[in-house]
Amino acid sequence: MQSNTRNLTQDVRYEPDETPPPLLSIGLGLQYATLTVASIVLTPAILVGAVGGDEAYLSWVLFAALVVSGVTTVIQSARIGRIGSGYLLLMGSSSAFLAICVTALERGGGGLMANLIIVSSLCQFILAAKLSLFRKIFTPTVAGTVLMLIPVTLAPIIFRKLNDVPADADPSAAPVTAGLTLAVIAAITLRASGAWRLWAAALGIVAGSAAGGIFYGIYDTSRVLDAAWIGWPQLAWPGLDLGFGTDFWALLPAFVLVTLVGALDTIGDGIAIQRISWRRPRAIDFQSIQGALAADSLGNLLSGLTGTVPNTTYAASIAVADLTRVTARVVGMCVGVIFIVLAFLPKLVAVIVAIPGPVVAAYFMVLVASLFILGVRVLMHDGLDHRKGFAVGFAFWLGIAFQLDWIFPEYFQGQWSDLLGNSMTVGGLTVIVLTQFVELTGPRPRRLKTELTLENFPKIDSFLSDFAARGKHTEEMTDRLRAVGEEMLLTLTRPVEEGRAPAGRHLLLVARNDGDAVDLEFAATTDDTNLEDQLALLSEQVTGPPVEQEISLRLLRHYASSVRHQQFHDTDVITVRVGPTASM
Repeated sequence: MQSNTRNLTQDVRYEPDETPPPLLSIGLGLQYATLTVASIVLTPAILVGAVGGDEAYLSWVLFAALVVSGVTTVIQSARIGRIGSGYLLLMGSSSAFLAICVTALERGGGGLMANLIIVSSLCQFILAAKLSLFRKIFTPTVAGTVLMLIPVTLAPIIFRKLNDVPADADPSAAPVTAGLTLAVIAAITLRASGAWRLWAAALGIVAGSAAGGIFYGIYDTSRVLDAAWIGWPQLAWPGLDLGFGTDFWALLPAFVLVTLVGALDTIGDGIAIQRISWRRPRAIDFQSIQGALAADSLGNLLSGLTGTVPNTTYAASIAVADLTRVTARVVGMCVGVIFIVLAFLPKLVAVIVAIPGPVVAAYFMVLVASLFILGVRVLMHDGLDHRKGFAVGFAFWLGIAFQLDWIFPEYFQGQWSDLLGNSMTVGGLTVIVLTQFVELTGPRPRRLKTELTLENFPKIDSFLSDFAARGKHTEEMTDRLRAVGEEMLLTLTRPVEEGRAPAGRHLLLVARNDGDAVDLEFAATTDDTNLEDQLALLSEQVTGPPVEQEISLRLLRHYASSVRHQQFHDTDVITVRVGPTASM
């Protein structure tokens, strides 16, 4: 599996820490902006139109959406402190909030909607700060399932856009422009190399738009001609409703649930972008995931304060990065700046929004196909046993069924219809319930909490020996468990002994039987070194860790079937699976 993953990522042209030529960065920034600015603008426009808002409020909401999206995209890419992923992830308006935001506007106006968005964003800040406590809920299995369901959720929008042409347009306008866009993108992606491949998506959009405008007249030139070159809206901020009345408390659970579902999407996006961003595969950096969630939370908070639709990460940016093989964070910063500039340039926004619907739909077809494969990669890397396989498969098809109203639609009306009509919501919650059922009904784990020092090795050794005896494991398995405990203690205490980590830390050791194998979980605060990456280096022809540490790592790799290291801001969690036979 490791070699296959390397083959998939070895052709990355620019990694996150590398800087492409300025013209390439700006060009890709414009390409990303061309793809996503319509989505950023469309959601708040639909929101205001649904409640009959006036032109001033519409202009303000669109302006705020672009500015907030630009600011949070820069922060998401640059990673300021603990806020931001440090990867090429774009932020934009979240269509998942559309239905409940319409309800909030109808019941209490913009002030009520703003309050609900602000309060629900605080829940996501808590999740970002304490993600280690929720790690058994928000797992790669959950994230991969949600990522695979994103194309299902987007499918109705994509296929509606496919026929989004004027009523008097030629019947062949939609199929010809969409087909030309797909053909250009596919031909360049499959056969071109070098710089040409980077521009496949942009050239496909240009070709489809040109054909639509020249031969069919479906490019909306009137929108472009009527828009001003430079401008900004009059202040139409809705304010905050601090009454916290009945409507607030009635709608708050729905806002919090959609926010947490959005967090699942962000976690999936954060894992997926890491998988495609490096030439040599790395362990997932969960500190980066926490940063992505924090930036997402900040976007929601700013959206609430300015009175516009909440933010989320755009999975489309991952698909474009996978297509172009450029994952430099400077590109994301360029996109954020472009969003902010576009907020003051109505005519340029009109140029992008005027792209024919079939062209946009064709481009999204390419993107969602890539997103589905990324979800599969995440699941395969995490490992799929029969339990996870059942949970993922059942959740995936249940999500599709509810999305398409195949399951007793007459019983799910009103708010239930809004909640269960989203495949990501249904699939994500289903896979969480199933995986938690497996966790709660499995063998009862045993726990040991002790100070993280070498002097406590006899206590750990005795704990593992007693655990093996209670589980009636063989003498060989017992020795293997004790050896893993010794090597892990040496590895975890080394940073303290070398002065690279503060003393006085504690270790929580959890042992659980899983058939003939045993899962050991070591939770402690160590340093910034990822054990998974250190083990991977042993197979590379590069300078690895010091000799003493390398010996310990090689012994650990010999005794353990697998090692997974999750690094959070507040703790490190290392899960070691010990099988009954030697690891190869």
